[in-house]
This record gives sequence, C-alpha cells and structure tokens, in this order.
Amino acid sequence: MDSRAQQLIAPHGGTLINRVATPEQQQKYVESSSHLRRIRLSERSFSDLELIAVGGFSPLTGFMGSDDYHGVVETMRLKNGLVWSIPITLPVSAELADTLEIGETIGLEDADGTLVGILDLEEKYSYDKRREVEQVYRTSDEKHPGVRVIYEQGDVYLAGPVLLLERRPHPLFASRQLDPAQSRRAFAEKGWRTVVGFQTRNPIHRAHEYIQKCALEIVDGLFLHPLVGATKSDDVPADVRMHCYEVLIEKYYPLDRVILAINPAAMRYAGPREAIFHALLRKNYGCTHFIVGRDHAGVGDYYGTYDAQYIFYEFDPADLGITPLMFEHAFFCKRIGGMATTKTSPSGPEDRIHLSGTKVRAMLREGVQPPPEFTRPEVAEILIAAMRQPSG
Repeated sequence: MDSRAQQLIAPHGGTLINRVATPEQQQKYVESSSHLRRIRLSERSFSDLELIAVGGFSPLTGFMGSDDYHGVVETMRLKNGLVWSIPITLPVSAELADTLEIGETIGLEDADGTLVGILDLEEKYSYDKRREVEQVYRTSDEKHPGVRVIYEQGDVYLAGPVLLLERRPHPLFASRQLDPAQSRRAFAEKGWRTVVGFQTRNPIHRAHEYIQKCALEIVDGLFLHPLVGATKSDDVPADVRMHCYEVLIEKYYPLDRVILAINPAAMRYAGPREAIFHALLRKNYGCTHFIVGRDHAGVGDYYGTYDAQYIFYEFDPADLGITPLMFEHAFFCKRIGGMATTKTSPSGPEDRIHLSGTKVRAMLREGVQPPPEFTRPEVAEILIAAMRQPSG
C-alpha cells in the first residue's frame, strides 16, 4: 500500500474487507452455476452485497449471523464489540429456507436473473420483525418506509460469507464510482489527511452548501457521497440529483478540495441509527469527519430534529473512530446578509428565508425558481426541467 494511504484513518475494525472474486473464483462459480441453487436479491440486498464485497461495510464479510444480528438490534454492537447500528441481513421466505442446507453454496442473482454473487450458507434463523423495527426504526408504524420493507420481506434470514463475482461499472455513474480502496487512494494522492464526508439523497440547497463549506474550513477535503441505491418513490431520481451536484461543484466549489462519488447503499430511513451507520460507512471510505445535520436520514415526523446528533453521545468517540460535525438548520439571514444558523445570527424568524420542501416542490412544478438565497439558480433550472418531463 502507498505510504501516503497508510497515513489515512483505519477502516472500521482495522482491515478493509475485499470479497470481490478473483478471475479464477469467478470462472469456477460461473462454470458450476447450473448446479447451484439460486436466490434472487432485492435491490437493497444487491446493494448490501456490493458494499460488503468492496469493504464499505467493513468488518462484515457476509450477511449477519444471529449473534451479530441480535447484538446490533439490541445494543448497536457486533458480537466482537464493534459498534454497528443497522442489521445487514438476507431475508427469504420460510418455504425457501426449508429447502436450503447449512454448508451449501448458493448463487445470488440480480433482478435480471444474472448470477452476481455467492453465499456460503452458515446459518438460517427466524427473527422478530416487530422487535427489529421498534429497536432500529423506533416505530412499528407500517407507513414508515423502512418498517414497511421489514414487514413485507421473508421471515428467515440467511447468513454466511459472500463473494461478489464481478465488480461492474455503474450503468449511469461509472465515472463517479469509487470503491473504498479507490477513494482512500484518491485522498492520499491529494495529500488529504482530514476528509469530511457528506451524505445526501436530495439535491443540495444553500443550507447544505453552507455547512459543507463550514466543514471545509477545518479539514483538507470534502467527500460528497450521494446515495444512489434504493430510495422512496417520491425522492428526486439519482440522475437528476447527480446533475445538480456536478453543476454546483463546477461553479461554486474549489475543485481541488472536493471529490464527488456515488454511494451504492440503499436508504433505510432509520434516522439516528442510520446516522451512525452512514458515519461508519464513510470511515471505511477514508473520511475522518462526517457531517450530521438536522433530521439526518429521517422521514416524516418519526424522529426529533436533532436525535441523529444526540445518538453520537451514546458512544465513546474512540469506538466510532470518526468525528461527527454537527450543524443546526441553516438559512439565509436578511439581517446579516448571508447564510447563518441560530448559533451565529441574532435574527428572528421574520429575517430568515426558509422554505418547506412542499413549498419548494410546488414552485418547481410551476416553473417558478425559488429565491437564490434558498437554492442556486443552476440547480433550480435542472429540477424544473426534470419535473416538467412526463413520467413513465
């Protein structure tokens, strides 16, 4: 490993996992694929397979066994004591699970029926769906998108180490596809010792830009890492969001201080627990710091505005190994003539330009640009054009 890369933050657990098949392994399993029983992965499970394989979910080498699963659900720790806040599991129906034998090698298919991975089955176990959602999502309400996924999935989890047979270029964002080993190399090549990660599933508006640039004042580089895995149907499509990010960076950011790369993870909408999860993921990509804003990974009114920040105080910082940078809600303050938060502005609500997401979406649908104090006009133009395109 490059000596500069060795100076970067260690991955979670100390070792960057690699479960991508060698050419010899790939040939072996493809040639024997007709003899393998196969399971078709959901979009979420395929994302999880990818992230396990490339080391994004280090130290995991496969889908969780029951000991790790129960530890994560109940205490946010793996069996070995490492912090981990979201179960990474492979659900199947009880009927299918009954046909599988411990010790069996199972083929994993994508949505098209293509063999993409291998699971060495070490365990299969049932689980309490209600207990999982209450602990992980802090609600059992099936209207919550993350909870609904759990209720609708199979009743048995399969566990064991995995192999990803081939690391494919992303069909839309191949030029922005950096796996953890590659992002770490990129940071080292730039001479960055401190890097702040930013998670997003939405277009970036001025408040996001402000907190990113505040963070950039104290670190060497910004890793803008938007999520492009499965999201809610009403979230802005990934290709539209990526266009927004690229235009924004080109015009308003120092190009030598920002790297934009996709995060293939699926959203869980688990609020506080997902904030921890997102931080550990960015640690594996080489980030030393992670931005946590208001209602991180939240949905609806299920979580308090800053619950995703408070959860970090439940852990010894050394156990996390990545520093959270916590920001309050930012706004354009007419009184001081710039971006601010309640920490830095003496203004009252009447001096703050703040628009609800519902209001912004209504303006964009009508072809009306939100004020430039809320969003950059170039971003608004992209969103207006996307909303005017016929669906389907």
